[in-house]
Amino acid sequence: MTGFRVVDSTSRCQSGIVELVDLGVVGPDGTRYERSVVRHPGAVVAVPVIDDDVILVRQFRAATGRALLEVPAGKRDVEGEVPEATAARELEEEIGFTPGRLDKMAEFYNSPGFCDEYTYLYCATALTPVERHGVTAEEAAMSIERVPLAATSELIAGGELVDAKSIIGLLLARELLGSGRVEGA
Repeated sequence: MTGFRVVDSTSRCQSGIVELVDLGVVGPDGTRYERSVVRHPGAVVAVPVIDDDVILVRQFRAATGRALLEVPAGKRDVEGEVPEATAARELEEEIGFTPGRLDKMAEFYNSPGFCDEYTYLYCATALTPVERHGVTAEEAAMSIERVPLAATSELIAGGELVDAKSIIGLLLARELLGSGRVEGA
């Protein structure tokens, strides 16, 4: 679609890593309207695979009021850090491994109806254990779980995996690894 233009932007509030802005948009017919958008620095997701298993984390998510089973992920909050470096850093912080190989599987907007968060998704293989340093209260309290990659469909269907980035990542990792395009997983 062409002909839409953002003509102004007003910051309403900033809290932590996010900012709420009101955008003035003009459509192709010249009609002006307002949209509220959450600005986010972006994220990186890494699906760590050892043999036929994936390493997941279970952590409390304040927005949902409960702990969720997820793949490791983190914000792109270090200026100038490339997504691959963010992925490696998050794997070390959350599960205590560094990847020997990162294969990019996808890039996506998480919720483009109201937020500009953009995510890079990797499959992490050839993992080497390192000392884990939990940076946040959530990371220090999270549990680390090793799950057969083949069990992910059952976990999704049973409502155990309800996090979109994790569902996307696990399904794409299963497809990637099953295709034989990645060795040493």
